[in-house]
Amino acid sequence: MTVVYFDSPMPDDERRAKLFAGDLFVYSPTTRSRELVEFARELAVEAFTPYDPPEAQHHMEHQAYVDVLAKLKPMFINHPHCKELLRGIFVDLGADPAQTYFDVPRLRTMTSDYLNAGLTLQFQPHRDTWFSAPFAQLNWWMPVYDVVESNVMGFHPRYFTEGLKNSSGDYDYARWVATGRATAAQNVDMETRKQPEALEEVHREPEIRVITPPGGILLFSGAQLHTTVPNTSGRTRFSIDFRTVNRRDVESGTGARNVDSYCTGTTLGDFLRSTDLEQLPAELIDRYGV
Repeated sequence: MTVVYFDSPMPDDERRAKLFAGDLFVYSPTTRSRELVEFARELAVEAFTPYDPPEAQHHMEHQAYVDVLAKLKPMFINHPHCKELLRGIFVDLGADPAQTYFDVPRLRTMTSDYLNAGLTLQFQPHRDTWFSAPFAQLNWWMPVYDVVESNVMGFHPRYFTEGLKNSSGDYDYARWVATGRATAAQNVDMETRKQPEALEEVHREPEIRVITPPGGILLFSGAQLHTTVPNTSGRTRFSIDFRTVNRRDVESGTGARNVDSYCTGTTLGDFLRSTDLEQLPAELIDRYGV
């Protein structure tokens, strides 16, 4: 059974254990999460001027739209202010910043019946662990603008303990970094990059969809099977997501159970300590890179 906790005061060690068992945690906006959302809006408004970012898809040609995203998204990802605000969010929610390592926050755009490839790809049912994520990984997600049930994510909790036939065995993270990630902007109207996918029918019910206000935080395990809900809202969904691991979990091998992930390589080299932006030790990363 999957339990959804709202604004839980649970200590971080206990919370991570619950997340590794398949539960979800939802938090109201914090001071720093609001600041992160406002910063993302500022960048998006500047990039899409004169159009309102969620409505811009109705006024722009496909290539022009992707060209804007190709500049906007790296600007957000690499901005030092974002990293500073993440550290504050961890403190707000009781995570030890000295033990918390994160990958860079990403600004996502899911258009409505407009584009679905490359920088606007809407993911079918998947686990992050199919993409070489460690089983100690936690995913953090927050909307930038208001969301509704038709433009969020759907979770399929029956599969947290039940495996699916999938193509993750063909995926290697180092190969993806070398050949797949860099070509995202070249996929405008059709997605040509091969990525892990389910190879059997996914029974999507029961399905959990979580609606939070802008800056509200949804926290879940990277082993959760989840889907980008087809966006029929008429507006582009802007959201921010990032991932964390606790160093003690990585060192001890603590995390969710592997029920069906067969990929190679590891994303652990992307994670930075929130206090000083140092990577995990190379020997620790190498332990997972097989």
